[in-house]
Amino acid sequence: MDRSRVTRWAAPVAFLAAITILALVVRAGLESGKQHRASTSTTTVTSKRKHGHHPKQPALRTYTVQTGDTLSVIASKTGTTVAILLKLNPHIDPQALQVGQKIRVQ
Repeated sequence: MDRSRVTRWAAPVAFLAAITILALVVRAGLESGKQHRASTSTTTVTSKRKHGHHPKQPALRTYTVQTGDTLSVIASKTGTTVAILLKLNPHIDPQALQVGQKIRVQ
């Protein structure tokens, strides 16, 4: 192939590649900012009520894992510690939290 022909195509292709990469980076940044603002903690309060004269049990509180959450972030958001979260949730893998996963926080 002739060198001038390669040069004629290389510049527009490189320009389009740079614009595409820039658009992807900007889009990822915007989505990250949107998720950061929208990632308010979701706390669900449920209570187990038994019939009869049993003393009241404390309500169970759960937290729904959001994007970017770690156990320390969740502990901070919910006013507890990582150790308590691990004790309440022995089945979870702290290194592999899933978005949407519900964990006990109380």
